[in-house]
Amino acid sequence: MDKLIILKLGEGNFEQGFTVTLQIGDENVRPTVEITGELPPNPEILRDYHRWQSIYRNLKLPSRPIGLPKELNQVPSLEYCQQVSEEFKVSFNTWLASDSFRPIREKLLEKLMLADNIRMLLQTKDLRLQKFPWHLWDLLERYPQAEIALSAPAYEQVNLNRIATTSDKVKILAILGNSQGIDTKADQALLNLLPNTDITFLVEPQCLDLTDQLWEQNWQILFFAGHSSTQETNQTGKIYINQTESLTISQLKYALKKAVERGLQLAIFNSCDGLGLAWEFADLHIPQIIVMREPVPDRVAQQFLKYFLSAFARGGSLYLAVREARERLQGLENQFPCATWLPVIFQNPAEMPLNWGKLFRNTPNLPTSLSQTTPVRGITNRLGFSLILLASIIVTGILIGIRYLGVLQPLELSAFDQLLRLRPPEKPDSRLLIVTVTEEDVQAQKPEKPQGSLSDKSLAQLLEKLEAYQPQVIGLDIYRDYPVDKNYPALAERMRKSDRFVGVCQLSDSQAGKPGVKPPPELSSQNLGFSDIAVDSDNVVRRHLLALTPSPSSACTAPYALSVQLALHYLYTKGIQLQFTSDGAWQLGKVTFKPIEAHTGGYQGVDAFGHQILLNYRSSPSPEAIPSVGFANAPSMTLQQVLTGKLNANAVKDKIVIIGTTAETFRDYSLTPYTTPQGKLQAIPGVFLQAQMISQLLSAALDGKPLLWTWPLWGEVIWVWGWSFLGGLFTAYLHRFIYLSLAGGIAIISLYVSCFIFLIVYSCWVPLIPAMLALVVNSLIATTYLNIKFKN
Repeated sequence: MDKLIILKLGEGNFEQGFTVTLQIGDENVRPTVEITGELPPNPEILRDYHRWQSIYRNLKLPSRPIGLPKELNQVPSLEYCQQVSEEFKVSFNTWLASDSFRPIREKLLEKLMLADNIRMLLQTKDLRLQKFPWHLWDLLERYPQAEIALSAPAYEQVNLNRIATTSDKVKILAILGNSQGIDTKADQALLNLLPNTDITFLVEPQCLDLTDQLWEQNWQILFFAGHSSTQETNQTGKIYINQTESLTISQLKYALKKAVERGLQLAIFNSCDGLGLAWEFADLHIPQIIVMREPVPDRVAQQFLKYFLSAFARGGSLYLAVREARERLQGLENQFPCATWLPVIFQNPAEMPLNWGKLFRNTPNLPTSLSQTTPVRGITNRLGFSLILLASIIVTGILIGIRYLGVLQPLELSAFDQLLRLRPPEKPDSRLLIVTVTEEDVQAQKPEKPQGSLSDKSLAQLLEKLEAYQPQVIGLDIYRDYPVDKNYPALAERMRKSDRFVGVCQLSDSQAGKPGVKPPPELSSQNLGFSDIAVDSDNVVRRHLLALTPSPSSACTAPYALSVQLALHYLYTKGIQLQFTSDGAWQLGKVTFKPIEAHTGGYQGVDAFGHQILLNYRSSPSPEAIPSVGFANAPSMTLQQVLTGKLNANAVKDKIVIIGTTAETFRDYSLTPYTTPQGKLQAIPGVFLQAQMISQLLSAALDGKPLLWTWPLWGEVIWVWGWSFLGGLFTAYLHRFIYLSLAGGIAIISLYVSCFIFLIVYSCWVPLIPAMLALVVNSLIATTYLNIKFKN
């Protein structure tokens, strides 16, 4: 994602500190975050910088400055300059790690992802702050796609008055100024290697020749190589255009203003000490300028230009091209210390960042390196762009149609299960406690002659012990379609009057031949929930059935699931009640539950009866490991453990307690997307499945954990089409089978990782199988077409 960060350093100075305002947002939209902070007073940091600057400027380097006096009698060594630069870097980052600046740093770490393309603008009118090498900030260095630029506090967008042109080439005006002691011909040679350009070179021009060119033609890039300097006393920059003449930007004001209005978008001053030029250019509101902060050695200037033009002409953004070129200068720092400190962008915030493709109408076939003399054959030479587009649309349409018929559903569900299993584990849900009736518990109750897995006597004892510790609600996930034995009137009375006991029943299904299971006679309808679940064709539970309208003839008439009833009882004590939106969707707190439809994500033609959502299992090594408390820190407690006094108050108080059987003789087990060590799908008892469902509702309403969701149909179509189109591009560009195979493998891995990231970060189920098929199928179609074409 493209992020725009604006760091405003307001009023202040190094003796009193600076106020700081941070804005964060996506490109092309208003900022979504703004906070303030402070940089504390630090006069030493300014002295440290001046110390480094003095040493650097007194090095014996062949550079492009004129008029910079030497201040030291003794020439410092390269090693000493490097040492002082490292000391400044440490003190600079220490300053930026100050407590008063920490909210800025922490907000950036919170909002930015390592994969984001980040453009940071530093806005300040303090020229001393602008001279600092802000790219040394350790926070910026952790983001590989980030670059910082300087910006003036006052700016505006220029009203363009471009003259129509039929040229498909980038128009560049290149000024090669006073070349005394430097080699500007190297700059000229590098510019000549740029593809699809129309370059006019002015070699040591007269002032009138320069202004005429600026007035009479439309330029997109202005380039200068030669000597320059900054007059810091009056904040002006000066370029030396020939052996006898020098000019300030203000002396070219009208010509440059006209050039900006007619489309000048980038100025590059590959010369020394250029911040003064940037300060003056800012008043003309040019979109972007690249200058050198300090005197630049001749070789550093040439290598920067080579690296920058190569990266920029590949189609990358201006910011990332500057970063790449700047970082590649590190290879020269054993001869030219701090070469990576020199290049800097000066940006007009009202303008969008530039890339090579925006400079001309038809994107050319760009070489991957300026050292190539033969351009790479592009799409138009081998496979028509329109044909790739058409093929990708057809492949996408066919795949979406096949998917709509449900053909891909088994593969999509299997891929979805695999992604679920890869999610990082979550902390157990401490709001739940499961009491299990095991096979041993059933055997221990035989003298009591229970009709099911839990006798009246055991249930009475269990409820008495549990309610003594004040749980929020108790759910019984065991069928009791018979009345309480007359020998246990207290149990019957407790079930009738308790406002925190919820029982279960099963709905009738005449089509499936299921008569259903009646609810306990003692319970009112408000304290009932159905146990029915939505099971996929492979008998795996991936959906959460929340509610439905029972048949009037059903033995069970509960409209809500047991999990819903228990969650609603708990949430009511937290001030959250079930509400409904205008379109009938459920709402708990700030969370809206969008029900599954017949065609949702990988589900195509599924029976979306009732109100269903996707079941977002709480990620753990086993779906049974949901509660965090119990005897000896175990995930659950057995009936006998509770009845023998091994229960403590903290395990129950204010919790949801679910009682259910794990005895295999009662066959209350369901398959989940998780697997056993043997690789088979894992089946878990129904009581643990209920716990997963309850935890999902609580986590969504109370913790803000997102529910699983899918894109709308049009979003999935665009996603699948994009990968289909990419497969065609691979075949068009990559001529060798080994390259095509490698790129295809990387693309498939990237697709898989992307789907996984969408799932773990945004809880979004993104189409994996259709996109993978689209990538491969369209690549094969394009390959087949090319083989036929070139055979003929």
